[in-house]
Amino acid sequence: MILLGAIIALVVLVIVFISPITKYVVEKYDEEYTGRQITMDWVYVNPFTGNLRFKNFKIYERKSDSIFLQAKNLTINIGILQIFSKKYIIKSVTLDKPIGIISQNTKKDLNFADLIERFSAKKSADTLKKAIEFHIYNMKIKEGELHYREKSIPINYFVKQFNFESEGMRWDVDTFNAKFSFVSGIGKGDINGNFTLNLKNKNYRLATVIHKFDLQILEQYLKDISSFGTFSANLDADIKAMGNLKEAEHVTTSGILAINDFHIGKNRDNDYASFDKLAVAINEVSPKQGKFLFDSVLLSHPYFKYERYDYLDNLQLMFGKEGSKILNAQANKNKYNLIIEIAEYVKVITKNFFQSYYQINRLAIMKANFAYNDFSLSERFSMNLSPLRISADSIDKNHKRAKIYFKSGIEPYGTAALTLSINPKDSSDFDINYDFSKVPASLFNPYTIAYTSFPLDRGTVELNGKWHVINGNIESENHLVVIDPRVSKRMKNKDMQWLPLPLIMAFVRERGNVIDYKIPITGNLKNPKFKIRDVILDLIKNIFIKPPTTRYGIKVKKVESEIEKLLTLKWEMRRSVPLRNEEEFIKKMADFLKKTPEAHLYIYPQQYADKEKEYILFYEAKKKYFLTRNGKSAQSYTDDDSTTVDKMSVKDSSFVRYLNTQTNGKMLFTVQDKCRSLVGSEIVNAKYKQLNKERVNVFMSEFRKKEVDNRVKIFDGKDVVPYNGFSFYKIEYKGELPKSLVKAYHKLDELNDESPRKKFKEERKKILGIF
Repeated sequence: MILLGAIIALVVLVIVFISPITKYVVEKYDEEYTGRQITMDWVYVNPFTGNLRFKNFKIYERKSDSIFLQAKNLTINIGILQIFSKKYIIKSVTLDKPIGIISQNTKKDLNFADLIERFSAKKSADTLKKAIEFHIYNMKIKEGELHYREKSIPINYFVKQFNFESEGMRWDVDTFNAKFSFVSGIGKGDINGNFTLNLKNKNYRLATVIHKFDLQILEQYLKDISSFGTFSANLDADIKAMGNLKEAEHVTTSGILAINDFHIGKNRDNDYASFDKLAVAINEVSPKQGKFLFDSVLLSHPYFKYERYDYLDNLQLMFGKEGSKILNAQANKNKYNLIIEIAEYVKVITKNFFQSYYQINRLAIMKANFAYNDFSLSERFSMNLSPLRISADSIDKNHKRAKIYFKSGIEPYGTAALTLSINPKDSSDFDINYDFSKVPASLFNPYTIAYTSFPLDRGTVELNGKWHVINGNIESENHLVVIDPRVSKRMKNKDMQWLPLPLIMAFVRERGNVIDYKIPITGNLKNPKFKIRDVILDLIKNIFIKPPTTRYGIKVKKVESEIEKLLTLKWEMRRSVPLRNEEEFIKKMADFLKKTPEAHLYIYPQQYADKEKEYILFYEAKKKYFLTRNGKSAQSYTDDDSTTVDKMSVKDSSFVRYLNTQTNGKMLFTVQDKCRSLVGSEIVNAKYKQLNKERVNVFMSEFRKKEVDNRVKIFDGKDVVPYNGFSFYKIEYKGELPKSLVKAYHKLDELNDESPRKKFKEERKKILGIF
């Protein structure tokens, strides 16, 4: 009994005292053996079962009071009996609710580098000595958090609800397998999967499922390669991969990957590029084996905006001139940037794409919108390809040809279509058929005004052609047709160059008021040659043949003007008084109503609000500058001052400097934005509203004089982009039509049937639906 009591007492004493002794030993010798301070609230040790439990376990950063790793509980079960046979077995190890911090200053300066160096296996000189067997089983991490911090960019990111489970490792087995799952700490989404890793040769297998995982972390890296910008997207994937950690190309992948709700741009409200979904179904991608096999590549509702400014463009302002900020980040080998690393990895695995066997069973880009804005001119030029669709037959390197179809609307008017047939084995062997039609010539007014001082208020551009390219050598036909172009009144402004566009039109237009040229292009892709023989011959022909038919051209123009004035009333930008000849037509319409009691007029204002407001905005900003520079008040502002301001260039260096000092906006890239910041949208909207009110009063004044205004109804204005490039009143007649209008229509039909215009009669019919 005494012996038994002594044994029990000894066991109790061991259990009671070994726990605090363990805590004392660990905290005393922690830095000596690990280089880190380790603390805990208490320790439970059972030497007979091999169970250890550390409560509120903490490991600190090297020579710091910052925490590197902490866990609510660290539980370890050790095989006691096996120690005596030089077998070290950890039966299980569990981290309960751990929080780990990974931080770095450079690619190599990681906060756990010292631990790797300290505990790396050292090569023993005694190769004959028997190796110690070490086993670790049942490794678990429950509901952990893993934080990543990078100080130089900076990056602050974490994942939560991190769970990890593995059967563990045996000393004589090289493979290690585990399953894992975690949730995004910033935003939404989760990832789960499993992997197997061969610790000796670094071969791996991975299967992972990703659900709407937020890619917000990339925005933090974006700041390192850009002057400004925001990014957002999320990721879906079901991917299986096998490869080797030492060789990036040694990877074979299959599965589905989708990037959703992608946005990158100036700010949250101003995208430069976006799409709803990019879905890629991968049959097999293996760069090492030269295989790139895709079931489908689908891009839904992509948007891309390119803008030119007085200085650089939107992309260069974001990423530096010629991408200088990206190049600088790439040149800094010490700094880690995830975006650059992803780009470099994609570059490595796709570098031999065209030399490999590739296949895409289905390629489609749906509901795309490509926007182009040019703010470098005195007024904005804007054109969109929307809705754009690109589709392709099966693209296979073993096929003789691959066909890609391009079809789009052109905003504000027009259509575009293109068919590309290309040799998958040789990108310099292709055929292209293209057609651009129903594009208004007035769309290009910002350029014609800037370089000639003359806008166009009529005309339709058609461009089509065929290219046949073999081994880079070009044989092509390109056909340009501009139907019924007409030059409007010259605009005078200091930043506008002057060219006698009406005189040039007299030479380049044919007798039927059509510009019609065929321009073949030959040579090769690196040095194309434009054959302008047809253009020169047509010019000579116009000089000698056109003069005898001048009377015919004048007659056509007169009839067209008669019809146009009876159906529309054009307003010049920021003007409420019609031109003199249009005032005469208003009087004629009033007289017509006076003589025809059963007739009524319905007026539909077609307002080019966007352009009108731009003109008002420029004027009001220049007026503020003029008053400030000359020390004048609004009350002393004269008509001569108004004319001076009107002719002032918005690109005037003194005016631009004034805008820069007044707005103090580094993120205002355009003159329009700076003027809007100076003037305010409220003033512009009020002026625009007043302008439309004055136009109604001016238009109705003649009808009131003749006391027929009760038979004129003006409907609410409609904001549009007019085909002729100007705001106008569309006029409809209810009851009897004016005889002059009917007569003009008949006369125009007769003229259209005559030889100079008959050639393009069908084209004119197609265009008619645009007005």
